[in-house]
Amino acid sequence: MSSSPAPSGTGPIADAAPLSLCAREPHVPADRLVAEMVPPPRFDSVRFSTYIPDPNQPSQTEAVQVLEGFAAGLGQEAGGSGKRRLFGFGKAPKKAPAGPRGVYLDGGYGVGKTHLLASLWHATPAEPELKAFGTFVELTNLVGALGFQKTVQTLSGHRLLCIDEFELDDPGDTVLVSTLLGKLVDAGVALAATSNTLPGKLGEGRFASADFLREIQGLSAHFRALRIDGEDYRHRGLPEAPPPYSDEEVTRTAHATEGASLDAFSPLLEHLARVHPSRYGALTDGIGAVCLTGVRPVPDQSTALRLVVLADRLYDREVPVMASGLPFDQLFSEEMLNGGYRKKYFRAISRLTALARDAGKLANSR
Repeated sequence: MSSSPAPSGTGPIADAAPLSLCAREPHVPADRLVAEMVPPPRFDSVRFSTYIPDPNQPSQTEAVQVLEGFAAGLGQEAGGSGKRRLFGFGKAPKKAPAGPRGVYLDGGYGVGKTHLLASLWHATPAEPELKAFGTFVELTNLVGALGFQKTVQTLSGHRLLCIDEFELDDPGDTVLVSTLLGKLVDAGVALAATSNTLPGKLGEGRFASADFLREIQGLSAHFRALRIDGEDYRHRGLPEAPPPYSDEEVTRTAHATEGASLDAFSPLLEHLARVHPSRYGALTDGIGAVCLTGVRPVPDQSTALRLVVLADRLYDREVPVMASGLPFDQLFSEEMLNGGYRKKYFRAISRLTALARDAGKLANSR
């Protein structure tokens, strides 16, 4: 072992008893659930000015210009009976404007849709508590935690709601969110969304805006679709997961890393069933690294979908994941990877693989 001093928070001298995700049962108040609907930490610093359009793709420059105008228009809206106007059209109306109240970013992987969506959130001149940003899953989880009417009441006072990765693979959830967004539009809330691919279109990396507008039914008139062309460079099949560590290496690293958690994989999956997915962010509060022993294939789809949400929360927070057992690209069965939720599973594998690579720094610092 190297005689050089270990980095702060790591090294065998730390030998702190690791935390356990299974020992945590967070109870998150409703106001925190809504307050946490902000761009993920990795998008804290993005702005329209940091988005570099491809000079060969004029639609990228056009999208930035339209979104900058959209954000500026939200700042010009006048109050009045709880309603606001968009793009400065006239005086405060008695009803929400009949024109588009939202924008839909239509583009393939790697063109920066989430970057632009987060930039819109940052650029909209309103207090953070009047803007919400979350994935489609986070929005459905919010409804599950608060109830439909309470969610409508809570979000109706917002200036803007941004929905990343609008998912159309569950008809029930699509109808639920479409109904919710209709209520929010009536209350004067502006909307912005990106979307996920439909089952059977994974290889395309996108689906046409017509598909999105058709799926959200009566809301289509409220969205202006912005096509963002560009090279599809991020999604070229599953990345190869790094080889797993031994149980002893994982356990030793957990004890030597400040803020690390240590759990056996199967009990953690069981624990996730007892914690509402809307609380998975709170479940990882203060966690500096996640160490797992005995990773194995996920047994069923309900468990798999909960693991997808946990993977998203860990990825948002850039928490490295060190594991023994099977590599993360063997988590889901072929049936799952070929089914209707395959996009979610591909995303989870990609994100857990990235976090597993980050965990290599922990092992190397021992």
